[in-house]
Amino acid sequence: MKLYEIAAAYQQALDFLTNPEVDIPPEAVNDTIEALEGDFDQKAVNIAAFARQMEIEAEAIKAAEDAMDKRRRALENRAKWLREYVKYGMESIGRKKVTSAWFVLSIQKNPASLDVFDGDMIPAEYLHEVTEVRMDRAAIKNALAAGLNIPGAKLIQGTRLVIR
Repeated sequence: MKLYEIAAAYQQALDFLTNPEVDIPPEAVNDTIEALEGDFDQKAVNIAAFARQMEIEAEAIKAAEDAMDKRRRALENRAKWLREYVKYGMESIGRKKVTSAWFVLSIQKNPASLDVFDGDMIPAEYLHEVTEVRMDRAAIKNALAAGLNIPGAKLIQGTRLVIR
């Protein structure tokens, strides 16, 4: 295979493997990569480029999600403010109901909510002791790194591929 053919085959594989509408088992990913020709170094570089492209696309999607989330929150906040504005206006003129062809606006009471304004005054019969135990993972890791033996825990050293 010529280099441009290998690159084209990798691009087709990228399009296939990143299709969100297709659930691809790991064996199919492996078979697709194995089917591409080329020497080991070229394959490794192409696969690394393939992984980098996926990371870049994931970052772009994340940025779009963040922008959409920010816009969603802004819309929700604006809608909440507008509802409160109409509610305040209705309450200030004493209107309980406004009827239109699209909506019926009405002021209703919410279910009662609790306001504890002084917790020290609450009788003991309404107080319960809650104990929470949390594992201090950082302390365990530091102790193991310092050479201590902690039953039920160990340090593991993994590896990763760095692409620069």
